[in-house]
Amino acid sequence: MTTTGTTPPPTAVPGEVKPRRAMPRGGGGASGTGQGRAGPLVRIVLLVICFLWLVPTIGIIVTSFRTADAALTSGWWTVITSPLDFTQWTVSNYSQAWSAGLGNSFINSFAVTLPATVIPIMIAAFAAYAFTFMEFPGRDTLFAIIVGLLVVPNQVALVPLLRLYTDTGLTGQFAAVYLAHIGFGMPLAIYILRNYMSTLPKAVIESAKIDGASHFKTFWRLIVPMSVPALASFAIFQFLWVWNDLLIALLFLGPGEKEVVTVTVAGLVGQQNQGWQLLTAGAIISMLVPVAVFISLQRFFVRGLTAGSVKG
Repeated sequence: MTTTGTTPPPTAVPGEVKPRRAMPRGGGGASGTGQGRAGPLVRIVLLVICFLWLVPTIGIIVTSFRTADAALTSGWWTVITSPLDFTQWTVSNYSQAWSAGLGNSFINSFAVTLPATVIPIMIAAFAAYAFTFMEFPGRDTLFAIIVGLLVVPNQVALVPLLRLYTDTGLTGQFAAVYLAHIGFGMPLAIYILRNYMSTLPKAVIESAKIDGASHFKTFWRLIVPMSVPALASFAIFQFLWVWNDLLIALLFLGPGEKEVVTVTVAGLVGQQNQGWQLLTAGAIISMLVPVAVFISLQRFFVRGLTAGSVKG
């Protein structure tokens, strides 16, 4: 005769921690996923803001495809009432704007923009390394002075620079324009790169010093590869600033054989305010290069700007 016994419950071992049963997560909503979803009102407001932001660009694009008579006699928004009226549309504006000298202006703009972008990056990277990893008297004071130059308007230096370039014979030369942009862009470059380099791990730098690496080798082999996002962020800023500049290029270089894209585009409108369709077509052509640069470097843009802004 067999007897069936009951199994006694397991006794807890002293010091043993019992695992807790996992709590089920919510299926949806902000409490379950930790991320909130925008409501209908927020979406509508964002759509309205985006539309208002795009209205000027839409007007430029529409005007660039309109004939001269249509551009002068009516606003671009009138195409909404009769978009299928093909008598008001044309593609010849782009060919006319290009034949007005944009081809040569593109070469001149590259001759100004590339040195004005590469040179300040090189100099500012060396300066940012010194401000971050080197100790010397007056380092913080000198950095504060450089940052303070960001609030000085560029227009204050235009007259002294014009006199200096006239005395040295640089007026009307490419060097006069990109040297001015280098000087104006240097404080921002040093500020961005120094803030980014301050977030880099100091242990890597100390290890390089222990191994006997010089400052130049440490900078070139370690700091530069790790600072690519910040370098790309400033490259976008500087390239767009120099490429779209009109005042400095018109003042120091002027119209003529060495005029840049912005000067050529501004000259497409005649004295009687005719040629708006050519101006918009030229503006669209001149926008292609900055848009391509921004798209190619956009993955570094936000990462380079936000690094160093918040420290734990």
